[in-house]
Amino acid sequence: MKLSNDSVGARAVAELREVHKRYGKVEALRGVDLQVRPGELVALLGPNGAGKTTAVSVLLGQRRPDAGSARLFARAPTGPAARRAVGATPQVAGFPENLTVAEVVDLVRVHYEHPAATPELLERFALSGVAGRRAGGLSGGQQRRLAVALAFAGRPRLVVLDEPTTGFDLQARRELWQIVRAFVADGGAVLLTTHYLEEADALASRVVVLARGRIIAQGSVDDITARAGRSRVHVQAPSLPELPAGTQAESSNGSHILYTADPDGLVRALVRQGVPFTHLQIERASLEEAILSLTGGTS
Repeated sequence: MKLSNDSVGARAVAELREVHKRYGKVEALRGVDLQVRPGELVALLGPNGAGKTTAVSVLLGQRRPDAGSARLFARAPTGPAARRAVGATPQVAGFPENLTVAEVVDLVRVHYEHPAATPELLERFALSGVAGRRAGGLSGGQQRRLAVALAFAGRPRLVVLDEPTTGFDLQARRELWQIVRAFVADGGAVLLTTHYLEEADALASRVVVLARGRIIAQGSVDDITARAGRSRVHVQAPSLPELPAGTQAESSNGSHILYTADPDGLVRALVRQGVPFTHLQIERASLEEAILSLTGGTS
């Protein structure tokens, strides 16, 4: 997904400016600057403990920064006017167990001036079949779909999705991707955190990599993978000679995956040394490999 020219020049609807946040001796955020604009999906990625959840909490006004500022639609995020234009799916969501799914949706809708219709939300998020079921009797995946549906109940301009597809099967995940793509294409803004890096690769117009409370890289998926500086070279050969410095190899039954910053140079080295290889394939590093490289291999 690419940013439109309008998105690139648009004013940020959500912003952190030089935000610092400490919990005791732990610096969760250390001078974080983050912007989300209309018509883009920003994937905030990084290892556990990087500060992602704290950044989201500060942005939504759930925690106050020790220094710096947060803004939603150029307002303080604690104000009702700013919050009414935002929908959010937290990592963990709870519902009144004795209310039905439709009643939970109605309970959330009444907080907005121009909400989406309940039947529309239930249909959109594949919940029509369980509309009359009590929330306490939903499966984990159904509860997660309900949590995501509620983020869209108020027809928001910004949606914050914190690990939205945990517990989803592959079909449900891809159906949500289509909903999110349509929302962004219509000018909506999305901030996404996810451990499913395939999800970020498929959806993100911009990736922001957070590690140890600091932003260490940002750009398109291609920018991030290029910055990691590694490619995968697949070959089949009876054996491999000594490889150029910096090359890592994974070998099994004559099939080899070689990780290198210079794939062309590696192939030339194999040719010069007379290696009888076949089935050559060269691929860019995956987003997951790039994140691991940039963050020092933590996950």
